[in-house]
Amino acid sequence: MRRALALGLLLLLRLGLHGVLWLALGLAPGPGPQRRFPLGLGFPRLGGLGRAAPPAPRPPWLPPPGAGAEGRRPRPGVCGAARWGYVPGARGRGRDEYERRYSRAFPPQLRAQMRDLARGMFVFGYDNYMAHAFPQDELNPIHCRGRGPDRGDPSNLNINDVLGNYSLTLVDALDTLAIMGNSSEFQKAVKLVINTVSFDKDSTVQVFEATIRVLGSLLSAHRIITDSKQPFGDMTIQDYDNELLHMAHDLAVRLLPAFENTRTGIPYPRVNLKTGVPPDSNNETCTAGAGSLLVEFGILSRLLGDSTFEWVARRAVKALWSLRSNDTGLLGNVVDIQTGRWVGKQSGLGAGLDSFYEYLLKSYILFGEKEDLEMFNAAYQSIQSYLRRGREACNEGEGDPPLYVNVNMFSGQLMNTWIDSLQAFFPGLQVLMGDVEDAICLHAFYYAIWKRYGALPERFNWQLQAPDVLFYPLRPELVESTYLLYQATKNPFYLHVGMDILQSLEKYTRVKCGYATLHHVIDKSKEDRMESFFLSETCKYLYLLFDEENPVHKSGTRYMFTTEGHVVSVDKQLREAPWREEVFPNGGPDRRPPDFKAINSSSNCSRVPDERRYSLPLKSIYMRQIDQMVGLI
Repeated sequence: MRRALALGLLLLLRLGLHGVLWLALGLAPGPGPQRRFPLGLGFPRLGGLGRAAPPAPRPPWLPPPGAGAEGRRPRPGVCGAARWGYVPGARGRGRDEYERRYSRAFPPQLRAQMRDLARGMFVFGYDNYMAHAFPQDELNPIHCRGRGPDRGDPSNLNINDVLGNYSLTLVDALDTLAIMGNSSEFQKAVKLVINTVSFDKDSTVQVFEATIRVLGSLLSAHRIITDSKQPFGDMTIQDYDNELLHMAHDLAVRLLPAFENTRTGIPYPRVNLKTGVPPDSNNETCTAGAGSLLVEFGILSRLLGDSTFEWVARRAVKALWSLRSNDTGLLGNVVDIQTGRWVGKQSGLGAGLDSFYEYLLKSYILFGEKEDLEMFNAAYQSIQSYLRRGREACNEGEGDPPLYVNVNMFSGQLMNTWIDSLQAFFPGLQVLMGDVEDAICLHAFYYAIWKRYGALPERFNWQLQAPDVLFYPLRPELVESTYLLYQATKNPFYLHVGMDILQSLEKYTRVKCGYATLHHVIDKSKEDRMESFFLSETCKYLYLLFDEENPVHKSGTRYMFTTEGHVVSVDKQLREAPWREEVFPNGGPDRRPPDFKAINSSSNCSRVPDERRYSLPLKSIYMRQIDQMVGLI
């Protein structure tokens, strides 16, 4: 009896101490309507960790620190001040355990094992597609059969926007075969595409999807075949006569009607490959779909010496840019191509806007046109001012760690409390523009969600701490950012992240004939679909993460990846534009709008990373915060 009473008193004392600490450390809900993000990261200060190292080199396309307009500063603590000081319910995991678990080096043998697992994942999906689905567009991996357009239901846009009856998965996977060094299968696949794929089809497809998945892959494979250095091994094709380039040209010509008969220059969202824009075509399109064509169309124009394709794509980008809010500099997510009226006023980093921002920077990297960088810098400043919530610095100061939310494009006011899985690409883009510290924070947020469910739900409500949309279609965005962060920091933490993702995919999505979409990230029920981006992106980035000796990393040639993960070498050939005055004559007939301003990133947005913050002890601290978030300790 006395023992039970003593234990009860001890429990009450512990609970009381927890309550005092909870209040003292600012973990209780604050007064008033402002609330902290329930899924706050709350990273501690990391100063002084590890050995001092010289700062990482800045990308050559960035302005010097401090250049440009100040703009509005991110608003620290907008969701209420909070710090993780003590975690009630922690089960005694000390720092030493986290050091052992996440700070240890990634052994070469384990890296090779993970590389081979990623390659095996690709091979299993690819071989089953070829055995059970080719020449159809996609593999249904549960029932081991192919899938093409839904002819019986033209309104089934989830299928028909993507599948055009042109062996999509095979085309989309071409450069993955090359990157993995499989020259014999690459050559075989290229010949199959040349001999069997045609775009003379009665198929109505989304211009954006056909561009990034098909046009981009054809151009990437063509460049691999004709590269005189052949860094991936012998990928040449006997008697190759630029057939893939001709096919890319044919497809692009069939997409051109989307840019005709539109008052703004913003393209229709869909075309029929045989007949052009359907008579009943929708006049509404998303910003990403209309404004993310410049990389592929620009590459095609510069390879052909024909300005047409780059001109129409660039005109669409400029038209969208001219419609941004004069007050915030933000764009909406859906626009009417005839009136220029914003139908969707939500501004965010996910679906409907993601690749628009991505291609502003990547177009500059590829083509060197200054106006692309000016637009990107201005867009990034607006994003930091209006979409970013939380404290100003990732790892220091009060308030919650940064998170990017969805707001009204005109007022900057919060529109909802969810983010979507496509936004997980943004840390990778931040790496490309030099904002590595913010990239680390945002990546950790998405990885925390992955750890909770073993996958990323399509939408996650950060206020309710629960998925709003429960499926996961094998998307690559988190893997892509993990890969780019590892390349930027060389921190083995990201190898552990990649291993975790690989093992989750193997455990939850592998089925009889491939890898299946998760219908429900909680109960792990599945849908019978393996989208082409699983082979072209998810498997590719996982493989490259663990393949340190890959030519992509070792070659003297610099490489960039399209939004569909297709590899493109950055070289002088793509910087040459003999029609420059035709496309850019003082801004051209679609000259810059009067309110255009070239705004460089502020010093806060483009600060040089301090490598001390990415030294080995960092991994255990970040993982401790992540595990606290998902209730694992």
